[in-house]
Amino acid sequence: MRQPTIRRGSLPAIIGSGLVAVSVVTAGCVAALASGPGRSDGGAQNAATRGSHAAAAGTATASAASPASLTGTSSPAILNLPGATSAQSRLPIPSQPGASARQPSAAGAGVPRLVVPDVIAAVPGGVTKADLAKLRKLSQVRLVLPIAGARVMVDGRQLTVLGAPAAALRQWTPPATAASQLVWSDFAAGDLITTASAARTLHLVSGTAYPVAAAVRTNVLFGTHALLGISGVDAIVNQARARQLGLVQNVAVLVNAPAADMNELVTQVKQALGANSTVVRLVPVQVSTSLPVDKNPPTGRPANYMALFEASAAQYCPGLSWTVLAAIGQIESNDGTNVGPSSAGALGPMQFLPSTWKIWGISGFGDTGPPDIMNPFDAVPSAARLLCADGAAAGGQALRQAIFDYNHANWYVDEVLTLAGEYAREFG
Repeated sequence: MRQPTIRRGSLPAIIGSGLVAVSVVTAGCVAALASGPGRSDGGAQNAATRGSHAAAAGTATASAASPASLTGTSSPAILNLPGATSAQSRLPIPSQPGASARQPSAAGAGVPRLVVPDVIAAVPGGVTKADLAKLRKLSQVRLVLPIAGARVMVDGRQLTVLGAPAAALRQWTPPATAASQLVWSDFAAGDLITTASAARTLHLVSGTAYPVAAAVRTNVLFGTHALLGISGVDAIVNQARARQLGLVQNVAVLVNAPAADMNELVTQVKQALGANSTVVRLVPVQVSTSLPVDKNPPTGRPANYMALFEASAAQYCPGLSWTVLAAIGQIESNDGTNVGPSSAGALGPMQFLPSTWKIWGISGFGDTGPPDIMNPFDAVPSAARLLCADGAAAGGQALRQAIFDYNHANWYVDEVLTLAGEYAREFG
């Protein structure tokens, strides 16, 4: 297994009456919390502003479209290897209407599109509904997530616990956690999900109830441990459990605005929330291009997206980190969930424009017949080939430029590299 790299800076977030140092590991993931079915219509509208990015070679123009305009079907299945919270989770390839019969499928629950938190903000007394409405109206803001939290006693020891709606939180967590069906089944049931460190310290046993003292005293089942990606936070619970325990509602808010200038975003959030607010940038000033290159890629025909990304990088662009393909695949189509067409006509799991596909599309992994833009076994190798032609295997600035050529936006480059770093950290 490979172990990765990019981390977000530390930030203060008011949790209950104390200050907790929070460090979000992903950018991409982001490693944190999110908005979902429980959010307001305004939040849902902002979610729709996130574009699907059409792949383009050279000077071809990339365009974006709302996910609402896409024609993807069910979410991709997640296949968990033994140890659901380990970094060994894999991303199986989903079936899509119109896809080639060569495409495999797998059963299991889907995982939502991953979201990268860009800033976190806190206001004395909590973030109000009016505050959230102001944030959602800011230009470039896509998603916001109000977080509940407090320091509570679990089996006689103090833990910092955050709460958020189940469907909301999942997409902001690190990829390995987002992919774990066990974690989210336990979470939905109201169980306590802790970090591995907290579970070890308290000697927690899965399925066992422990006394929890917050605003009320009650017993809560310990579900499992998982990578939460938030330094200083020991556990998470769902929204219903957070309310039962009396966690402080809307103690802070996470904001996602990938197309925004981060310094300007911090200023805008500060102005929206007032002079007493604390606003901290999560994304690094400069995103690293130092990513792992797989020296022992899987052999044979890939059975899931993770293996497909690894094998495609190794076979079709030696020197390119598989994490870049993984990040592009997640951002463009949520690993084959939204295959288009976009408003610009981009199609398939890697969102190629048909004109670009005519130049770069290939039949991958020994398949015969014309290249199929909808088939991941063709699309992912073709993306690797396109990136390689633009110099991606050289790394550094050449990698940045190659990603920029894929979709002409600097924020897109940073989002790809940040999420790639998250994949590297967890699966590298």
